[in-house]
Amino acid sequence: MPDLRRGVLFGIAAYTLWGLFPLYWPLLKPSGAVEILAHRMVWSLVVVAAVLAVRRHWSWIRPLVRQPAKLGLLALAAALVTVNWGVYIYSVNSGHVVESALGYFINPLVNVLFGVVLLRERMRPLQWAAVGFGALAVVVLTVDYGRPPWIALTLAVSFGVYGLVKKRANVAATEGLAIEALVLFLPALGYILFLQTGGQGTFAGHGLGHALLLFGGGVATAVPLIWFGAAAIRVPLSTMGLLQYIAPVLQFACGVLIAKETMPSSRWIGFSIVWLALAIFTYDSIRTARAARRVRLSARTLDHVVT
Repeated sequence: MPDLRRGVLFGIAAYTLWGLFPLYWPLLKPSGAVEILAHRMVWSLVVVAAVLAVRRHWSWIRPLVRQPAKLGLLALAAALVTVNWGVYIYSVNSGHVVESALGYFINPLVNVLFGVVLLRERMRPLQWAAVGFGALAVVVLTVDYGRPPWIALTLAVSFGVYGLVKKRANVAATEGLAIEALVLFLPALGYILFLQTGGQGTFAGHGLGHALLLFGGGVATAVPLIWFGAAAIRVPLSTMGLLQYIAPVLQFACGVLIAKETMPSSRWIGFSIVWLALAIFTYDSIRTARAARRVRLSARTLDHVVT
């Protein structure tokens, strides 16, 4: 039980930090979204390397190098997370925090669709209902915005595919992040040097505080992922499924209460439909997990009686 409690705390900490990101990225102005992204890539590798050095945990490198298929998957994951990070930073710094929150609200529904389309999984009736309401919400919000909510859809799809690729690669969180950051390091560093030599970079020209904030982007990238990895090995999947809503709820609150983004009634209706879809999805997930637990307990009891 103490291990479970510790895992829940790690999960809450990770999702809370992710949910508060909208408060951090605006502090990095006048840096543009791509420059922030590049610094995030570079400094996250530095942070992860420091963590691995402290733990003296390098034994995983040689076996992984001998598996080019896994390295290829992690390179693909690096490309996907670049898209996700870049669009997210752009959305926050351009006044679309609420729409970015929508992306992470609908991400569980996108994951279910991917399971059906790519993994040929069968959806339960309530899952179909949840996905249907999610699609309806996207239609309502498309009418509201006057365009498809491309930020939300890009975030949801890129993160959903990223999750599938990481699952297939089956590499621990810290080690996986190290490889992803290594893949991104040289292009990111090259871009930073290009900006600096051209007089357009902000790392060296806006004081020590700004430089430290750019470095902090790497810390803010690595730390919650490490916490998430610590939670994932201690907490049941159903509980992690509930904890994941902490991040978009906080992002939504940041957009509405702090950034003061406009929320017309049609947008509230669209988000309400999303929340209804998630309520149905969560109820079905919890009910299914409990039923599976009862089946396992019954099987153990029967085995005990037989033996």
